Amino acid sequence: MKKTIIAPSLLSGDFSFAAEALREMEAAGADWVHLDIMDGNFVPDITFGSKMTADLRPHSKLPFDVHLMTADPGRHIDSFAKAGADYITFHLEAALHSHRLVMQIKARGVGAGISIVPSTPVSMLEPMLSCIDIVLVMTVNPGFGGQELIEMCVDKIKQLDELRAARGLNFKISADGGVNSSTAALIKNAGADVLITGSSFFNAKDRAEFVRTLRVQE
Repeated sequence: MKKTIIAPSLLSGDFSFAAEALREMEAAGADWVHLDIMDGNFVPDITFGSKMTADLRPHSKLPFDVHLMTADPGRHIDSFAKAGADYITFHLEAALHSHRLVMQIKARGVGAGISIVPSTPVSMLEPMLSCIDIVLVMTVNPGFGGQELIEMCVDKIKQLDELRAARGLNFKISADGGVNSSTAALIKNAGADVLITGSSFFNAKDRAEFVRTLRVQE
């Protein structure tokens, strides 16, 4: 049985204790650190940039999963690759030349991902599936933490899992938004490999137990 990757999002942590938050993720048994990069344009809020990512890099051995929620993702790929990103995911909706951006990411020795928002169908992404390492399915509308899962988005995970099997591909399917102990089984059974969790992780009284709960649910 494949191991589910648990990726807490720093977005829901206390930025004034960001390095401590990374240590808490690692101590809880998380697998990746998810970094939501917001520019106040593609989404309403603004988070942080490549300098903070670089400053945090020495504080964790976990892979850094950078999610560019930015209007012009090509501008930021090089700086986040230099900052220590292990994966960089950009939004299909924000990119005119997605293939070029994927090649730019891979040329930096970084895993490449593409994300789609709830209103974007899987069919828009199909031509790129053989080129990418991650498909990030937004299961809420991006920009804010603490939202409830939009269940119609789970169907996209199922579609991607079926396409992956039919074509013999090996990209990871990541789910972002509304992931908690009540929704994890639904998302995993649809075919997701990576569960991104924010407020549910940081609000848990026992974060290690929360991670275990997400990992074992089927």
